[in-house]
Amino acid sequence: MTILSSKIRVLVVDDSVTVRMIVRDILASDPAIEVVGQALDGIEAVEKVRLLKPDVITLDVDMPRMNGIDALRQIMSIAPETRVVMLSSLTLDGAQTTFDALEAGAFDFIPKSAHFETEILAKVKAAARLRVFHAVRSSTPPPSRAVFTGKKIHVVGIGASTGGPIAVQEVLSQIPANFPHPLLVAIHMPKAYTGPYAERTNSKCAITVREATAGEFLKPGVALIAPGGMHTMLMRQGGGLVVKTEASENYPKHVFVPSIDIMMSSMAEASGGAMLGVILTGMGSDGFKGMQMLKQKGGANIIQDQATSTIYGMPRACIEGGVADMVLPLNQIGFEIARFGR
Repeated sequence: MTILSSKIRVLVVDDSVTVRMIVRDILASDPAIEVVGQALDGIEAVEKVRLLKPDVITLDVDMPRMNGIDALRQIMSIAPETRVVMLSSLTLDGAQTTFDALEAGAFDFIPKSAHFETEILAKVKAAARLRVFHAVRSSTPPPSRAVFTGKKIHVVGIGASTGGPIAVQEVLSQIPANFPHPLLVAIHMPKAYTGPYAERTNSKCAITVREATAGEFLKPGVALIAPGGMHTMLMRQGGGLVVKTEASENYPKHVFVPSIDIMMSSMAEASGGAMLGVILTGMGSDGFKGMQMLKQKGGANIIQDQATSTIYGMPRACIEGGVADMVLPLNQIGFEIARFGR
């Protein structure tokens, strides 16, 4: 029986009894999920992975005897098909450790907060479906680059969600230092994470990468990461394009923060359509409406294919919605962006 026709088997790992009970109760409330065990540290987690063979693990970062990162590495070595969702604190150390976990093979992360019930359920289910998505290769052949003939590009916008931190790093690392256009990137991450993420990504790239600040003008060869906890837009001011931020409460209909739709739509408007939009892996459909506006204004876009997407939701919305100009595997997207600088 496959994972789609049986319950999702989850192992909950946390050194706090209270947190284990909260997470267990949240997961047990969903009839599609079965909590098959609990562990209080990394050593016990590795033992129970061997014994219970769970589909998904919720794994705390900070634990005695063996921390979450060391446990994750061992789990990936003995059971690489197991999907791990990290639970991390909203601190600088928590952010850095979370990015270590993503690079070590974690599916995604959830910041510990007072209200994370919906996020835990959604990400555990998404993690369980991941093997099915990876088993299906994209049937959409990459079209000829002729689709971009005559397109003028002054700015690049990139949007991503689940799986996005690693995907964006791969894309940006393929862009040369002399790239003549600015870039603006939105990933669904909390406020405490986007600054450390920008610094970490900058160390892996030839172009400059930093967190965006309100009032900042975009510059060629610089990728700005939209700050978490608020929405980021682009406005035309004088002869340039300037960053504007807005409180998330001002846009109650946009549940994802920072919103890719808001960012992309504002970029399409400010650039007059002289823009390349890129949608990478992620749950839901955030970014689709922004790509629609971009298409209406004559811009171009690239969408990540199904086979290389951690979660195919956002790319699928654009492809099935008919707004994709080019569908490419992740390892080709950065090089395709770089061509616009030649």
